[in-house]
Amino acid sequence: MRGKVALVTGASGGIGLATAIGFAERGAAVMLAARRSDELERAVREITASGGEAAAIQTDVASSEQVQEMVDRTVGTFGRLDYAVNNAGIEGVPAEFVDFDEDEWDRVMNINLRGNFLCLKYQAKAMLACGHGGAIVNVGSVNSFLGFAGGAAYATSKHGQVALTSSASAELAPKGIRVNIVCPGVIDTPMHRRLRGTFGDEAYDEILSRVHSRRAGRPEEIASTIVFLCSDEASYLTGATITPDGGYLTTM
Repeated sequence: MRGKVALVTGASGGIGLATAIGFAERGAAVMLAARRSDELERAVREITASGGEAAAIQTDVASSEQVQEMVDRTVGTFGRLDYAVNNAGIEGVPAEFVDFDEDEWDRVMNINLRGNFLCLKYQAKAMLACGHGGAIVNVGSVNSFLGFAGGAAYATSKHGQVALTSSASAELAPKGIRVNIVCPGVIDTPMHRRLRGTFGDEAYDEILSRVHSRRAGRPEEIASTIVFLCSDEASYLTGATITPDGGYLTTM
């Protein structure tokens, strides 16, 4: 991937950071985007200390203006855009459906689904303008297919990403831009650790018991799938839904 440029949202930790590192290890220059500037700066230092090329921009993906600035900064800094990974997302505050706060519903949708749409829109525009084609990977969840008690907003937003991905692929693949979605299972990230604290160890252990691998995945395992989907080795993969979940969905 030398000479190529990647943009990763939600890149301050977890799957996003692991993905940014994965691109850098393969020679791509990487723009990291997230809301937490201090963690972004640490991530950039980590990549550059290992010989990679990276920069960062603080971004709220629910803001059209900030997303456009994020993409413009990427092209302005590195001269092009080849790969984009839309990983930014929140789990929201779990609540029973009948009591779900409407403002919280909107917050989850704005970041997880509207944010994904905005990123796709401006990333595709930049890739078309650069004239080199490209690859975009959206990051969904096993909850793109499975709802759960207390998680109506999260599951709905993640379900919407599947339709968004297939629609974008139908429009963009004929123009040389592949669009796929990765839907991870239980991965050892700060988000999953927060959910374990919310729902309790017993519920979490019950979920793990259904995972064929009998363990949570590592962010690096998801990152390698994402980087592969962006690579030339995946040149005939577009509109696809990939589920690196240790076998979890097959038990449902």
